[in-house]
Amino acid sequence: MDRKSPFPASLSTITADEFFDSIHRIVSLLDEENIAILRTMKQHGPRNLLGIARKAKLPYTTVYNRVTKLEGQGILKTWIQPNCPKIGLSRAVVLATPHPGKEIFTREALKIPGFWLRIARCIGDCNGYYSLHGIPTANRQEFELYLDQLLERGLLKNYRLFWIGDTKFPLTNFDYYKPKDRTWKFDWKGWLDSFVTSRAKPESSKQSSQPVSFDKKDLIILKELVKNARTTLADLSKLLSLTLPAAKYRFDRLVERGLIQEWVIDLLPYAPQVSELSEVRLDFKNESFMRGAENVLETLPIVQSYSPITGLNSITSRLYLPRNEVSNLHTFLSLLVSKGVLTSYSYLVIDPMTIQAQTFAYKDYNDDSGWNYASREYLRAVDNLVPKLTKAEMELTLQTLPSLSLKL
Repeated sequence: MDRKSPFPASLSTITADEFFDSIHRIVSLLDEENIAILRTMKQHGPRNLLGIARKAKLPYTTVYNRVTKLEGQGILKTWIQPNCPKIGLSRAVVLATPHPGKEIFTREALKIPGFWLRIARCIGDCNGYYSLHGIPTANRQEFELYLDQLLERGLLKNYRLFWIGDTKFPLTNFDYYKPKDRTWKFDWKGWLDSFVTSRAKPESSKQSSQPVSFDKKDLIILKELVKNARTTLADLSKLLSLTLPAAKYRFDRLVERGLIQEWVIDLLPYAPQVSELSEVRLDFKNESFMRGAENVLETLPIVQSYSPITGLNSITSRLYLPRNEVSNLHTFLSLLVSKGVLTSYSYLVIDPMTIQAQTFAYKDYNDDSGWNYASREYLRAVDNLVPKLTKAEMELTLQTLPSLSLKL
């Protein structure tokens, strides 16, 4: 009996016209009115389109139609970044290198604790997987021991773990974009000078991250907003079996208590077919340089997000830029080291076709007992993983490029 081939019978193809049309589609939608709408959404939140129309001084129908088109084209997504410390979660980045031929085992082992958020293949300083996790703060050490057990069981060749602080998601800086010409300016020399001369800004407005009271229904609301920040109160009321006023009261209380850390305007400023997604860790000479760099990072049109790494003078940043600018980025990073701003850096290319994502593990929270982290169950699942996957039919699936998201 013939074994089924791991390769699909036919591969998807795209014509030259389709390729360039898809690139043109993104650029053509970045006009002055859309830029004004996006900036207003970032400043005031994306939920109230009527309020956005007033603040942007545009007709409501224009705003509604344009936002609907951007979302329908897959160029715009809106979601929230929850304040993880306030709900008792700590976020960790894991860079895991698998043994050759065992990549699928590594990926599934990283997902066994249900607290993973994002995972994708990467290549560079780590040839394996980049994953992001939201671990109950009380169980951080147990998660570290879990990763050690993956090493002992041969499911990882090696790994690096970084606990990270608050992530910032700046809106793409359209000051570097000319809508009439549909061109971007990448001012590498100016950015280099800014890194060298920038100074830390005061932290007096830093948001408190102390845990606050919440319950399972609050987490469900947060989860829905992580999926889509424009989820309506009517939808939330149906989901939670609440009256509309009760759902509004709960939403307003989430905002007042700071459980919503940031409104994220998730935008594709460059066509994915000609762009590169990467994760770059910047290791600064001292804390002063690191704090000053945050002022610069939030203004660069190539920065999608950035997070300080706990206990280090380092920042991990998600970059997205046209592929023809990648060589300039490498030169830029090298110059930051030679000028004494950085001591080193780490560069990973993220494969967007392998991105898997989910919301935080709200199902593992109980109002009476808090977060449930079951270390022994996870290790039993690991021990069952290899025979389970060995028996399974594993096929290679070739995919077209998906829409990217800052959630990773």
